[in-house]
Amino acid sequence: MVPVAPALVVIPTYNEAANLPPLVERLRRAVPEVDVLVVDDNSPDGTGRVADRLAAADPAVHVLHRPGKDGLGAAYLDGFRWGLERSYRCLVQMDGDGSHLPEQLPRLLTALDRADLVIGSRWVPGGRIVHWPRRRQLLSRGGSGYSRLLLGLPLRDVTSGYRALRREVLTPGLMADVAARGYCFQVDLAHRAVRAGLRVTEVPITFVERTEGDSKMSREIVAEALWRVTAWGIASRFRALTGRGHT
Repeated sequence: MVPVAPALVVIPTYNEAANLPPLVERLRRAVPEVDVLVVDDNSPDGTGRVADRLAAADPAVHVLHRPGKDGLGAAYLDGFRWGLERSYRCLVQMDGDGSHLPEQLPRLLTALDRADLVIGSRWVPGGRIVHWPRRRQLLSRGGSGYSRLLLGLPLRDVTSGYRALRREVLTPGLMADVAARGYCFQVDLAHRAVRAGLRVTEVPITFVERTEGDSKMSREIVAEALWRVTAWGIASRFRALTGRGHT
């Protein structure tokens, strides 16, 4: 049972041909009521063609082809727009590499009964990470902690990409202005939701390291996130000092 229906799971992909079929199969089995939208960035490994075959076999699976790789946030935003145009009331973010367990999606959807944005958290009690090197864990914890401190966010896992949102979160202003590149998208979306007074909650998830393909994380992505979060933090403190509120 999906509390906020109809629901659409948006899965951005780039070179995930091996991961996508088992992920979609598990997702459709875990929550048969949801639809799936694969947003493929013209993957050289043929992920788009794999997605087309899945869609041809299942009317609940859809594919949005983009011309090239243009950032994780941009892919999600295009997927959200696709869903909003078709009157979905709930949009879900899920990685295409299998790190987000479809079997845990019901707990995110259930939490929408009391929230506008639900974040699947690795760093709240009950959350955990499987098969991640300590360096990556420290990077994730440090990124969330830094963002939480600078932006004043009451959240433990600011950078998590496993999320469920009511359509009301995705206002025209947010869709136009939210950072659309890299993992900054996750931080910016959570920051804007908190600033807008929306109900944001976290539920524990188990995050599993991919078994196929290569991670999209890079030094450039980390550097971009660092300077953007720093700039947002300075801007927030300036607004507070000048009494400009949350505009």
